[in-house]
Amino acid sequence: MSTVGLQLRELREKAGFSLRKAAVAIDIDVAILSKMERGERKLSKELVLKLAELYKTNSDKLVIDFLSEKVLYELEDEEFGFEALKVAEERMRYNKKSR
Repeated sequence: MSTVGLQLRELREKAGFSLRKAAVAIDIDVAILSKMERGERKLSKELVLKLAELYKTNSDKLVIDFLSEKVLYELEDEEFGFEALKVAEERMRYNKKSR
């Protein structure tokens, strides 16, 4: 399973952007973008959306993958991680119905 960072790197290369050109276009340091692509630095949702727009790709899958990585990072080492996910899903469904 590919990380969001690796997906963004592949999209950048496919779109024909060098690391430097992409970093300048979204106004971040080249080293930071490089670390994000390698998974050594956390991405933000805002940055994922900017890069998706720059690379002219649909952002939905990238945002879903970004959010899932965020959840995984928080819960993967927790003893009750799966149970917490189930409860969170139930709460999300309830909250959506209540609106």
